[in-house]
Amino acid sequence: MTTGICSPYGFTRSPTEETATLSWSDGRWTVAGRPLAVPPQADDVAALRPLRGLRVEWPERPAPGALDVIAALAAAGVPLTGQDPPGWVREDDPVLAGLVAAWTPEADDGRPDSVADLRREEHSVRLRRHALRTTGVGTGLAPVTVVMATRRPHYVAHALRQLARQRGVGLEAVVALHGFPAARVREALAEFPHPMTVVEADPEAPLGAVLNMAAARASTGIVTKWDDDDWYGPEHLADLLLAMAYSGAELVGTAPEFFYLQPLDATIRRVDYSSEVWADHVAGGTIMVGRETFEQAGGFGALDRGEDAHLLRAVAAGGGRVYRTHGLGYILRRSVGAEHTWNLPLAHFLRVAANQWRGFRPSVMLEAP
Repeated sequence: MTTGICSPYGFTRSPTEETATLSWSDGRWTVAGRPLAVPPQADDVAALRPLRGLRVEWPERPAPGALDVIAALAAAGVPLTGQDPPGWVREDDPVLAGLVAAWTPEADDGRPDSVADLRREEHSVRLRRHALRTTGVGTGLAPVTVVMATRRPHYVAHALRQLARQRGVGLEAVVALHGFPAARVREALAEFPHPMTVVEADPEAPLGAVLNMAAARASTGIVTKWDDDDWYGPEHLADLLLAMAYSGAELVGTAPEFFYLQPLDATIRRVDYSSEVWADHVAGGTIMVGRETFEQAGGFGALDRGEDAHLLRAVAAGGGRVYRTHGLGYILRRSVGAEHTWNLPLAHFLRVAANQWRGFRPSVMLEAP
């Protein structure tokens, strides 16, 4: 890991222990009588992972290194909570002070519609974003090229709206229209506010080959894939860049976690794919990879199905590492089977769901309009 232990690696979605107290005593932070190292070490963070949260009891006066330890725990995604911090904390880091004070731990009641663990993870993501970026992790990286292949003109405007609202990252788009002319989506293309290249692809060409044709037109050092019918939060790309920075992985992506089952008008969340781990699988519509690694791996498989899995295997075979970060800012759409390049019955998603809700219910990290 490029940033050592001060990263979300190993975050535990479902806590097995209740909230503990972090106290300042004799010039150091302690949890249940155990002092934390300065800076916190890997075993310190690992011992905190099972906790629902960590309640901070702030020293009333500034203390050397006190806030640095809290910032390191925030960068690790440890869910911090506490009363309104004293003035010196609010003055030194008002955003961190506000985040810590804003969250109250709640126990998950085990019901399919419970959101307690989800809210805990959302809080963790806010903490880690702020703390890591404050120290420069994930900032100043090269812009990215977003590649999208679509056979569905009716989804182009939707996809480009999702992409246009990305923040905190420079981007260009390469849109491959797979079997229809640009004239059919002229208005949607014209409204896109970032640099864009549009290519028209042979309708008989395999999806993977079309994606590779789009990627070949990239002018940046990072390539990321975009699916036309899914939803992406405005910090989706920034979060992937952040994960690439703190993990040092050659390829990153998110967990396939939230699904909107359109025929049922229901949202499900699956948690069997853990996040903040080294992995061999990520959601295909979230793949982000260094361009050099992408080219060495031969790009996407020249297939209509399985093109993403082919790339993941090729990267791993070449010695590249794959890291899976949180999937809270991404939701996959499942409609009728013929509209997707991979087909699973809706009953499958209901079987694997840890949570179910009526209607469109993404994580708040999606910032759905």
